[in-house]
Amino acid sequence: MKNNKKIKVLVIDDSNLFRRIIAKYLQEHPELEVVGTAKDSYDARDKIIQYRPDVLTLDIEMPGLNGIEFLKILMDQNPIPTIVISGADGRCFEAISAGAVGFVEKPNSNTMNDFSNDLASKIKEASVAKLDKRKDSKKSSNYSAQIVQKKSTFNNIRIKNDKDIIAIGASMGGVEAISKLLKQLPLGLPGIVITQHMPPVFTQKYAERLNKECLINVSEAKDGEEVLSGHAYIAPGALQMGIAKKNNKYVLEVKEGDKISGHCPSVDYLFESVAKEAKENAIGVILTGMGSDGAKGLLDIKEAGGYTIGQDRYSCVVYGMPMAAKNLGAVSKETSLEMIPNVILNQLKKKTINSEI
Repeated sequence: MKNNKKIKVLVIDDSNLFRRIIAKYLQEHPELEVVGTAKDSYDARDKIIQYRPDVLTLDIEMPGLNGIEFLKILMDQNPIPTIVISGADGRCFEAISAGAVGFVEKPNSNTMNDFSNDLASKIKEASVAKLDKRKDSKKSSNYSAQIVQKKSTFNNIRIKNDKDIIAIGASMGGVEAISKLLKQLPLGLPGIVITQHMPPVFTQKYAERLNKECLINVSEAKDGEEVLSGHAYIAPGALQMGIAKKNNKYVLEVKEGDKISGHCPSVDYLFESVAKEAKENAIGVILTGMGSDGAKGLLDIKEAGGYTIGQDRYSCVVYGMPMAAKNLGAVSKETSLEMIPNVILNQLKKKTINSEI
């Protein structure tokens, strides 16, 4: 936080009671200042002009202009880091696509304390998030065309080493980053294991959404499942996911466990198991996110002979985890999110060529 100034927060929710409750809990965090509350999108527009908040909290379901429609307009005209408060109906992923940088699950009477701490933590992360105005439709269509063109090129690559595995870790900004990365990957690649910091229930919804959008098969990981070529596995919320080797095949180990590097699931936990089991056959990728989870694990992959990739500052929503990994010397190649699929495929192609010589 710059100059020790408090992070100014505007709370947007159509429930007067919930607005007051959120504001009360957030005010207990000394780094935060709730500068105002808004009852709907139109009220929020006026309060944004009045208070110039650093971060918004936003309810999706509101009368008139709902939260997602509001987000699209906001990100086109005046991007402000926004944390969405959502039920487990999957609309949080619509909000992420519309420009929100994170989300928290709506609380009940038993989860209010956890909710408030989680929301406060997300707000602090969001305060350093980097946002750009959303691309216009013409640019977006050009970008989509580039992706299609890349897919057709990538389809010509044949990966022969079934010992390879790709491990990906991310936090804030990662929901969208992982989606963009996976959409550009063809069938026929080694299995992919992914830890994205996310609560329970949402990881299954996220996997289902990705499975519809991508060429590769995407599912929430299950304990004992074999890691198959052309498949990606998302670590379930509140569980630790790693891999083990049985009968010369990688299998998933998904279990309850303590937080590692402050998280469950933890990127470090995943990467450390990949380094141990796959060694030089591993490719580790660390994406946008706050903190340092994954940095030590990525270094383990590199020191075991694997290849490691870090997302660059320019393309990160939060350049925290990739920066921590880079500072540790854990990153073999740093590049933009758009170029990471190329780097993965070129590395796999290089290994295939070397194995044939």
